Amino acid sequence: MKILKWLFVVFFILIISLAAYLTLVFDPNDFKPQLVDAVKDNTGRDLVVADKLSWTFFPSIGIRLSNVSLSNPSGFDMASMLEVNEIIAEVALMPLFSKQVEIAQLNVDGLTVNMETRINGQTSFDGLEGSKSVDKPAAESSSKSGNSLAGLNIGGVAITNTKIRMLDEKTGTEQLFILEKLTLGRFTLGEFASLEYQFNAELPDMSLSSHGEGMVKVDAAMQAIELKDLKIRNSVAGEGIPNKKLDINLLTQVSVALDKKRLKLSLEEFTADQIQAKGKISVAYGGKVPNIDGQLSFGEIDLDKFMPSSDAPSDDDGKEQESTSTSTQEPDLSALKLVNLKLDVTAESIKVANMLTSNWVMNLALKDGVLNLSKLNADLYKGKLSVKAQVDARKSVPSYNFEESVEKVQIRELLKDAADIDLLAGTANFTVKGKGRSLITAKMKKNLAAKGKFEVLDGALYGVNIPQMLRDAQAKLSGDLSSTTNVEKKTDFTSLTGSFNLVNGIASNPDLLMSSPLIRLSGAGTANIVTEDLDYSLITSVVGSLEGQGGGEREALHGVEIPFAISGTFSEPKFALDTDALFDAKLKQETEKVKDKIKDSLFKKLGGF
Repeated sequence: MKILKWLFVVFFILIISLAAYLTLVFDPNDFKPQLVDAVKDNTGRDLVVADKLSWTFFPSIGIRLSNVSLSNPSGFDMASMLEVNEIIAEVALMPLFSKQVEIAQLNVDGLTVNMETRINGQTSFDGLEGSKSVDKPAAESSSKSGNSLAGLNIGGVAITNTKIRMLDEKTGTEQLFILEKLTLGRFTLGEFASLEYQFNAELPDMSLSSHGEGMVKVDAAMQAIELKDLKIRNSVAGEGIPNKKLDINLLTQVSVALDKKRLKLSLEEFTADQIQAKGKISVAYGGKVPNIDGQLSFGEIDLDKFMPSSDAPSDDDGKEQESTSTSTQEPDLSALKLVNLKLDVTAESIKVANMLTSNWVMNLALKDGVLNLSKLNADLYKGKLSVKAQVDARKSVPSYNFEESVEKVQIRELLKDAADIDLLAGTANFTVKGKGRSLITAKMKKNLAAKGKFEVLDGALYGVNIPQMLRDAQAKLSGDLSSTTNVEKKTDFTSLTGSFNLVNGIASNPDLLMSSPLIRLSGAGTANIVTEDLDYSLITSVVGSLEGQGGGEREALHGVEIPFAISGTFSEPKFALDTDALFDAKLKQETEKVKDKIKDSLFKKLGGF
């Protein structure tokens, strides 16, 4: 027992002696000027450590800093960009005797970061590169303090109770992020250290939770940073979020070359709901605007799952008023001038508005506010889609131009899925080239100018059976007034061709021609894309026997041209055969036949003269 008592007394004396030595001989405030000068040189800001640096002896030996702040640029509403209630650096014992500081653990508590953006665009980060013009001689620097650090090593970092406040005077908004924790494992230049964070944010229209973990390394020259196996899990919730909640997870590798001002990101895994992607992104941020070069590959994408439910309760009047108010303003595309971008995208399939495309290949470029879609190829309903387009956002009212073509597309399935219209079937080929100004929906329809042509082969026109209408009309000419036979309202054809010119929201089609072994339909008309009204005046005629459509041997209308009209709307077209004109045409035809017979009879009576 006496031995234990003496051991305890010796240990207590050693602790007291160590505390006395550290307090009287090794004063951490000797390094305070060096710390302040280093921050000034590297950031151009004033570091204020209001309280003296002091030793802590429980639960372990450490250096304590309190009431620390880093200034904002002059003229900002908040004087400090960064404030810290307390910093404790736990140090290894033995290196202290040789005046080397090895920080076993660095704890930061109560950190507040104020990031402010003024109306003139100045931010709290401006000027953080510090003063490069003043190079202090080593002798002058060392003369300020008789002590210097022989070495520095950090065993780990823990940051807790952190608030990040973002103020934007331009928009009058404020955002607050709560960083619950940020931990860094044993950190040595040139070696990987573990990294983990957790933070939440409550914003006016959404809430965000994010957790990340991985490995970080800073090279010995402090010119490169590398993040390895960084896993990030995000959860976003809010009324404006698709389905009110979205989980986003990713696994990535990141490297930053500070000297070359270049960032490279390898996206090994990415999931957002059921969307999966991989790719690479490179960012060069040393120029006036950053240059981004990326390649992304997606799996199957169903964007309809992110759309609001059609049967969800809503305030229709309020929504309609809001939609009307926003539709009168051009979208803000100023962000397109803040970055230059080259992006190549592939996707297995994309479904949007119930329309399905597959095997996407897209090449996109953005430079100086001009967005160029140089290539977009995709499989579309057993055919091919090809698009080129450009959007110029350099002016307040953006302009655009495009070229589009579809080849061998099954038009019936496309129209049914895209617009819920069952009007036309067949294998379609279509080309269009156009341009316009304004991205407001109503103005786009009016300002769009385009030209194109179309061809539909081996198809059918639904909603009308033109041969049956002709048979009924022919029967009435013969005195048969019985009711129309109940047959399918469909007109088969071998080809349907034409061209169109779109101006002021009206598509003019001057040369519509539909051919089949039974009938021919030709003429001109217009389609108003603003009101969706149809107005076609056509001529139909029988070129073969109507028997092929189920009729008997009724060929009295052979060669007679009959006016045929199409009216109504895109979704509900109306078809009409001009029976009055039919009777007039038939009467004229019969009259001509009678005249020919009389002429023949007279010629015979006159001896062939």
